[in-house]
Parts: sequence; structure tokens; C-alpha cells
Amino acid sequence: MFILYAIPVGIIAGYLLGGRLDRLAAIRFRWAPLALLGLAVQVALFTEPLASSVGEAGPPIYVASTALVLVAVLRNLDIPGVAIVALGAAANLLAIVANGGFMPADPDALAAIGGIAPGYSNSSVVADPALEPLTDIFAIPAWVPFANVFSVGDVLIGIGVALTIAIGMRVGQPRG
Repeated sequence: MFILYAIPVGIIAGYLLGGRLDRLAAIRFRWAPLALLGLAVQVALFTEPLASSVGEAGPPIYVASTALVLVAVLRNLDIPGVAIVALGAAANLLAIVANGGFMPADPDALAAIGGIAPGYSNSSVVADPALEPLTDIFAIPAWVPFANVFSVGDVLIGIGVALTIAIGMRVGQPRG
């Protein structure tokens, strides 16, 4: 949910820099269906009734869907700002793979949002997580809309998305 804040921040920054929203239409994001498929799988995976019935298949499905999104992002490194998104997505995937298909979450961060919902979740409390600095160690407080835990990778993705939007509004990209 962290990315939901990056979109309006990018639009506001784009306007403040003299950009126009219609210039975003000139950006050609290749392999968009692949990214959308990966994201749709994740939405389904972490939503009931699938979340409570996925069982052992959850971690490999999560890793595969995250990898699909990263592949699509890597295909678009020529778009300004996307390299930062790719760095964040790679950091997240690395942490997820290193922890067996789960993104470890700091217990205090989870407590700040009211804990984990029942069923399969992308967040999990792990005693000694691998690559702990890359895991969900931060929290958007429960009183903020779309409260959730987030990682350094999520921050990088958010910054990259905001930059991509702001720069795209300012200069656009030739179609090709």
C-alpha cells in the first residue's frame, strides 16, 4: 500500500515542476501485462478466501509473482526513475527469497498496524530474519489510511514511482 502514496506525491511534484498529466500517456511501459499479472496474483493471494486456503503453495506463488513484476520493471529501465523502482523491487525479492517466501516483519511494526490478518500474508514474524535491514521494519501507523508495514525496498519503489511520474509529466517520452 506504500505505493499508493507515491502516486499522488509524483503527480503533485510533476505539477509543481510545470508538468502536465497528459504527458504521462507518452510513456511506453513495456510488458505491462506481465507486471499486472504479477500484481493481480498477489492481490488474490493475500485476500480471502484464497489467503486462508493457499497453504504451502503461498510462498512459491508469492516469489514467482514478485519475480514477474521485477522482470517487467527491468524491461523498462530506460524510463527515468524506473531504475530506482527496480532496485527496490530487487531488494524486496531478495529478502523474500532469503526468508523462504515470506517478507519478515518487525513485531513492533506489526503491532503499530494492529497485527497480521488471519490467513496467508506477505508479512511474517521471523525470529532471526535473513537480510533483516531489507525486511518490513517500518510501519505506517494504524490511524493513517492504508496502514501497513514496509521495507527499504518499498521506500525505493515509492521514490522511483514518484520520480517516474514527476519526470514523465515534465518531459514525457517519445513513443517508439
